[in-house]
Amino acid sequence: MPLTSRELASGFAAIAARMEVSAEELNRLDAEIGDGDLGVTMVRIGRGVGDVLDDLPDDVGMALTKCVQAITKVSGSSYATVVAIALMSAAKACKGRSEVPWSEMSALLAGACQATMERGKAALGDKTVIDALDACRQATAGLDEPAAIVAAMGRAVNEVLERMRPQPCRIGRARIFGDKTVGLDDPGMVAFRCMIEGIAGGK
Repeated sequence: MPLTSRELASGFAAIAARMEVSAEELNRLDAEIGDGDLGVTMVRIGRGVGDVLDDLPDDVGMALTKCVQAITKVSGSSYATVVAIALMSAAKACKGRSEVPWSEMSALLAGACQATMERGKAALGDKTVIDALDACRQATAGLDEPAAIVAAMGRAVNEVLERMRPQPCRIGRARIFGDKTVGLDDPGMVAFRCMIEGIAGGK
């Protein structure tokens, strides 16, 4: 079965449930190099999107747009903005279609990665969620089965977290802490891993 609005709603519901149990961990990680409220932000995003999941249009692009509107309504944080930008990129690519082949996932991730780099002025290697998006783009190239895609994304995020851990954060509030961020995981990347784990658990 391709990606449809129903599949989208199921995935977002699984992510929202995961955020409820991951909030404390994300707040703790974020407190080490940021505002300490990433978990709160992710719960707000999950609950905001959850409010519209029963009323998503069949058009996958329009459904994603409705989710973006829900996110921007409940949070104006920098990470919520990044999530909204990434999803809006996917919404534009899927607009006018009620079914999207899973084989397009790598291209959708590429578009999301490019859009967030352009709007956020971040680059690959800055130790942000963009590194995780790009790793997943590469890992899902040529895949067309949802379980295989989710598994590949999970492995890719774990690998990029491991690879970036010895590096300092180079952008955002975390850059202020400089070398103190060496040896720590970027909370945004960990939040992205939680999203993938939520989807994997929902399958």
